[in-house]
Amino acid sequence: MREAGLRSHRQAGLARLYGATALACLFACVVPSAPALAQTITAKPVPSGTQMLLAADTLVYNNDNHTVTAVGSVQIDYGGNKLVAQRVEYNRDTKRLVASGAVELINSDGTKINTDHIDITDDFADGFVNALRVQTVNDAYFASESAERMGGVLTTFHNGVYTACEPCEDKPDKAPTWRVKARKIIWNGEKKTVRFENANFEFFGFPLAYLPAFEIADPTVKRKSGFLIPGIVYNTHLGVGVKVPYYFALSPTYDLTVTGSGYTKQGFLGEAEWRQRFNNGEYSLKIAGIQQQDPDAFIAKDGRFTVDSGEPGDPNKFRGMMGTKGQFAINERWNFGWDVLLQTDKNFSRTYNLEGYNALVHQSSIYLTGLSDRNYFDVRAMRFEVQEDTLSSDPTARSAKQPWVLPSFDYAYIPDMSVAGGQLSLNVNARVISRNRLDAVLADSGDATSINNVRGLEGQSSRLTAEAEWKRTFTTDGGLQLTPLLALRGDTGYNSQTSASLAAVNQMASNLGDDVDMRSSLARYMATLGLEMRWPLLFSMPSSSHILEPTAQVFVRPNEQYVGGLAVPNEDAQSFVFDATTLFERDKFSGYDRIEGGTRANVGFRYSGAYDNGWATNAIFGQSYQLAGENSFAAPDLVNVGSDSGLDKRSSDYVGLVGFNSPSGFSGSLSGRFDEQTFEVRRAEIKAAYSGLPVSLSAKYAFIEAQPLYGFTTDRHELTLGASTHLAENWRVFGTGTYDIEDAVLVKDGVGFAYNDSCFTYVMTFSQTRDSRTKEVSQNIGFNLSFRTLGDFGTSTAAVDTIQ
Repeated sequence: MREAGLRSHRQAGLARLYGATALACLFACVVPSAPALAQTITAKPVPSGTQMLLAADTLVYNNDNHTVTAVGSVQIDYGGNKLVAQRVEYNRDTKRLVASGAVELINSDGTKINTDHIDITDDFADGFVNALRVQTVNDAYFASESAERMGGVLTTFHNGVYTACEPCEDKPDKAPTWRVKARKIIWNGEKKTVRFENANFEFFGFPLAYLPAFEIADPTVKRKSGFLIPGIVYNTHLGVGVKVPYYFALSPTYDLTVTGSGYTKQGFLGEAEWRQRFNNGEYSLKIAGIQQQDPDAFIAKDGRFTVDSGEPGDPNKFRGMMGTKGQFAINERWNFGWDVLLQTDKNFSRTYNLEGYNALVHQSSIYLTGLSDRNYFDVRAMRFEVQEDTLSSDPTARSAKQPWVLPSFDYAYIPDMSVAGGQLSLNVNARVISRNRLDAVLADSGDATSINNVRGLEGQSSRLTAEAEWKRTFTTDGGLQLTPLLALRGDTGYNSQTSASLAAVNQMASNLGDDVDMRSSLARYMATLGLEMRWPLLFSMPSSSHILEPTAQVFVRPNEQYVGGLAVPNEDAQSFVFDATTLFERDKFSGYDRIEGGTRANVGFRYSGAYDNGWATNAIFGQSYQLAGENSFAAPDLVNVGSDSGLDKRSSDYVGLVGFNSPSGFSGSLSGRFDEQTFEVRRAEIKAAYSGLPVSLSAKYAFIEAQPLYGFTTDRHELTLGASTHLAENWRVFGTGTYDIEDAVLVKDGVGFAYNDSCFTYVMTFSQTRDSRTKEVSQNIGFNLSFRTLGDFGTSTAAVDTIQ
């Protein structure tokens, strides 16, 4: 009976409270609408006429004092703003709400305010808060002894603290990674700024700097004009540099960033970047320039200039660039874009580390691309900018020898319907190349006539290629998979070379004892009949499963045309590696300028294994055989692409790969090419890695035997090591190094350490690079501090590739 009576009394009380909601709505509606208590650009004013919903254990009316008091588990919902407290008193004369006892105010945009006492207007716009703690929607935190809010847009925190670090759950009183303590913090919702007066910046609880006054953007604002956090950099040739950027938020769709950088050795560098966004794409334009005060700093020890600028003692002091990038969607399938770099010399952007244009090789291009489910279209004009530090007159210089590609065209199409039960694919490629300087490699660097490799001819060349392939897979009852293949390809081309190019080809032919038959035009074809046989065998064991797949391929085709007499240029098939990954390719050349000819068989196996304990293994091993016809890899071209490749014999070298992965973070692989008679190693690569806590390790060793006709007269050995270790929960130390064993040179090395948590990141790196020929050392120091909501300070990119 007692319990029933209490329940009845409780229900009657709640009925009275909800009945009083109508009265609360009356005094709420007479208040003009104003923005909710929030400092975000998404905060919305409470609409006129909005009803206020109120629930509490007890509701007391005091007609003498004109107050209404709600006591016990008070909940108020007004225009999406929610207030929870133990007691709320409303004064009808002053139109203010006074809430106390574990008060939590959740604004309509998600901002949370926690306090013991709050005094606000009944439209939640103005107020005074004691012992205030505010959490914004992006998890930035304000706390203060008291605060007041005026006009719905201005909040002033007295003896306040600001941080973007989340409180520690285990130790809520522990100082955050960083915080700003100020006598006064003024949060302006209209100007979208936060101003600190008489402030101290604390790091791990220790005061680091006193700042009389400074201002940052509202933590909820992503775009606002003003100074960005400065950066600092060090480089051997530049000295110490300080970068100061200023950001102009000109409109929601376009902005401008202007950066001034001062270098102790080279003076002032100015940069400006314009960005604009549209409904279907965006573009950017960047310019930079400097009047160098010490150009001689770029002269290397051997007298070479790292800048193509003139005679020693009088180099060109002004250096500059202009770069632009853009991409626009014509419709859901078609895109148009560009990436263009223009500069006064070949390595200005890399020297001054201009973001977006500082790669060793930058591809400038204008392109149109189309992509659908089974179709691909791409046409582009392009040129490669090699940002090297050698003079163009140096025989090893690459930049001036790069061609213009006007244009390059690719089209691929796979019909939706099967053809004769199989899959048909069509490919078209075309390119037009123009080069104004001969690109030749000398067999003897001291003899300008000893040419054995012509990578590019001065003049123009063009080619059009069309290819169709059909294949279908049949599976026998015993699980043997047979895939017959038919392919037909045709090429046409036109070449126009200068007399200097023809003389270089003649010299190369003389050195190789070959004939010259340079063609001004060509028309060739290649027809291929092929058969692939695969027999996947599954072996199941109690704790593992294994798949062994013996594979054999036979491709019957005529000899490659226009080869063996240095007849046509080879521009896009110069990079060639025979290893386990290319063993079962129909055409092992990397581009269209060469075609694999003659009858060839590829034989080997693939293996993969999976274990219940999480381990996995894989392997490939095999060999290739020239059965009939002329071996394309034994026939020289202008770059001797097949020389010492392992395929230039009737029976190829063996190629293989084995690898493993473990659940504990260990992984490794060994791949190589081995002499078909002696099994001597011709090419090898060993990789090993461990990724886990507290240590991550990686190691890579690469060996390539000398290929004199291919331009490499000595063996190449290189070892790369990397390591990273966590010293504590958030601290990490890392390092990396690459050693050229053949030249006995530490090509590059670097060390660094980093700290990372939810609100702060710090990276410090030191790196060195060495020229393998001159042994000249270039040093870089980089660091970056990132304070969430405050900004970044330091270099834009790390100087060392870190291991995670």
